[in-house]
Amino acid sequence: MRRLKCSYGNSTGRRFMILFVIVWLFLLLKHLKVEELFFFHKDIYLVEPYLSTSSFVKNKYTNFKHDTRCEINCSLLYNQEPVEVGKSLEIRRKKIIDLDDEDVVAMTSNCQVYHNIREYHLKPVSQVEEVFPLAYSLVVHKDAVMVERLIHTIYSSQNVYCIHYDQKSSRTFKHALENLAKCFSNIFIASRLEEVEYASISRLQADMNCLSDLIKSSTPWKYVINLCGQDFPLRSNFELVSELKKLNGENMLETVKPSSSKRERFIYHYELQKMPYEYMKMPVKTNVSKEPPPHNIEMFVGSAYFVLCRAFVQYVLESPLARDFFEWSRDTYSPDEHFWATLVRVPGAPGQVSRDAQDITDLQSKTRLVKWNYLEGHLYPPCTGIHLRSVCIYGAAELRWLINSGHWFGNKFDSKVDPVLIKCLAEKLEEQQKEWVVLSSEHFFIHKTSTGVS
Repeated sequence: MRRLKCSYGNSTGRRFMILFVIVWLFLLLKHLKVEELFFFHKDIYLVEPYLSTSSFVKNKYTNFKHDTRCEINCSLLYNQEPVEVGKSLEIRRKKIIDLDDEDVVAMTSNCQVYHNIREYHLKPVSQVEEVFPLAYSLVVHKDAVMVERLIHTIYSSQNVYCIHYDQKSSRTFKHALENLAKCFSNIFIASRLEEVEYASISRLQADMNCLSDLIKSSTPWKYVINLCGQDFPLRSNFELVSELKKLNGENMLETVKPSSSKRERFIYHYELQKMPYEYMKMPVKTNVSKEPPPHNIEMFVGSAYFVLCRAFVQYVLESPLARDFFEWSRDTYSPDEHFWATLVRVPGAPGQVSRDAQDITDLQSKTRLVKWNYLEGHLYPPCTGIHLRSVCIYGAAELRWLINSGHWFGNKFDSKVDPVLIKCLAEKLEEQQKEWVVLSSEHFFIHKTSTGVS
C-alpha cells in the first residue's frame, strides 16, 4: 500500500510540475508576443508599419507584410468618399498595434536618427511665425507615442514646450519623454513634478509649474496653450498664429457663471481620499462650508484648458490676489475648472473678460473641441468613434467636421480606437502648413518688390 501511495503521490507531483511548466511557457510566449511574431494574419493592423518592422524600435514584427488594401487616401476620406470611410471602419475591426513606451524609448535614444525618422528638418516655418513664438504646457501621464505624435504635429522650431509627466507614471513612460526632450533645445521637462490626482489641486499645480518655467524661458513667446496627451491640433502652426494675432492680447478660454451644481464644487470643503476604483485618490465633499473667495472675487467656471497671453501669465504668477485665490482653491473640487475662468474676469487682469460680459461657452471658445454624448444630434453630429465617460473619442468619419469646426484643438483622440483619423489629421495639417508658408513667402516677396524694399 505504501508503494501505491508513494507512486500515486509521485504521479500527482509530476502532473502538477508538467502543468506548471506548460502554464509558465504559455505566459512567457504570450509576454514575448511569439504569436504576433510568427503568425501574422490579416486581422492585424500596424499603426506605424515602417517603425514597427524596423530596427529603430524593439523590432517585434519582422515577419509582417504590409497589406496595400489598408492604405487610406486622406483626401478622399476628407471628402467623405464612402469607399474610403468604409476602409477606415474595416481597419477598426482589426487588432490595432501601436508603438509602446519602450519603442518610443528606443526610437528617441539616438537624437539624429530620431530627427531623421520624423523628418523634423522638413518642417517649414514662415517669417510671420518666427516673430510670433508660442509656448505649450503638456500635462501627460500615459501612452508615450500619442504624446510624441502630438509634439511632432505641433512642433515648430521657434516655439517652446514644457512637458509635465505625472510622478505616478511608469518608469518607461518617463524615460521616453526624457529622451524626447533631450533631442531638442526648445523642449524640456518641468523643473518641478507632481503626483497628479484626479480633480485635485495637483492638476492645476502641474500647469502652474510649467507656466513658471516657461515665463523664465529665453523664448519671447506671445501666448501659452495647455494640452493633455489625448488632445490633437485642428490648425497648422501658421493658421494658429494668424488666429492668435487677431486676439490682440486678449485671452481665449471658457468662462461662464456657475450653475447650482457647479457651485457645490467650491462652497464646501473637499478632502482627498483613496478610492476603490479607477482613480487612486479623489476629492470627496464634506459638510464643512468654505469661506467666500478672497478679495471679493466673483466666481466663474469653465474648462481646465486655455490660451493665455504672456502678460496674463505673468499676472497670475506674481499677483497676491491670484496667489491667495490659488491657496483658497486647494480644498475645492477640480479647481482648474474655475481658477482660470475666474481670474480672467478680475478687473485689471491683462486680456481680461469683463464681469458683465456674456458667458463664453465651450463651443464659443476656440481652445478645445469636446463632443459630449448628451449633446450629439443637437449641437453637433453623432460620434463615429466610441464614448468614454460621456466624451467622444473621435472616428475617421469626423475628419472634415473637426477641421471645419473653427476650433484650434480637439479632445479626445486615441490611436487604438481610430488610427486613421490621427494619421489623416496630421497629414492634412502638414499640407496646410506647407501651403501657407509658401503663400506667405510669395506675398512677402511681392510686398518687398512693390515697396522697393531690399
